[in-house]
Amino acid sequence: MIIKKELTIGFLVGIIANTLGTLAYIVLFSDLSISETYQAAVSQGHVGSLLALGAILNLIAFFGFLRIKRDNRAKGVLIATILTALLILYYKVF
Repeated sequence: MIIKKELTIGFLVGIIANTLGTLAYIVLFSDLSISETYQAAVSQGHVGSLLALGAILNLIAFFGFLRIKRDNRAKGVLIATILTALLILYYKVF
């Protein structure tokens, strides 16, 4: 039961880190608002790239959990990153 909890915490940290990374990229490097940037990314087919840039924060979370010996939380972050990669693949293919 504890392993599931640790994996869930890691997964949620991975999703939150990805979301914050994406929003930080939009705020720092885009002249448009968040919704306008998302609409422009959808119309130009760059949603996958936007998500990939946001996933960079998952690296920090992953290695941070490994450093403090929370391997199951690191696995949760890895699962969130794989889910993001599959979502990016979906946007690139379809």
